[in-house]
This record gives sequence, structure tokens and C-alpha cells, in this order.
Amino acid sequence: MTEELANEILQQLRDGEINEYRVEKDVFNVFRLALVAQEDMKNFRGNAQHMGAIIYTYEPGWTA
Repeated sequence: MTEELANEILQQLRDGEINEYRVEKDVFNVFRLALVAQEDMKNFRGNAQHMGAIIYTYEPGWTA
């Protein structure tokens, strides 16, 4: 995964084109770099799964 692809995925989540995206642990670091650069980073919710995967969703207002 590239940071550009991660940004595209984050935009698709934001726009509602996809409901969730599963990030495997081997690409997490690249995905995280793109995620923390987002102004609305706190609207993305990560749910940890077995074997190091994380399922991300976009839920505006879910956190304080």
C-alpha cells in the first residue's frame, strides 16, 4: 500500500462510497501515516481484530 492509496481509501470512507476498510498489520504503518495527516482524523474509528488487523469506519462525532 502507498500513502496515496491510503488517502484514496480514507476519502472513500469519508464520502460513504465504502462503509468500512480492513487494514492488515503489514500495511498498518503506511495507512497510519495517511490517517494522522487528516484534519478529521478523530472521525475515523478503528476496531481491532484478531491477528493485528483493524477495521476502519468513518463516524463523524463518535468521539468527544
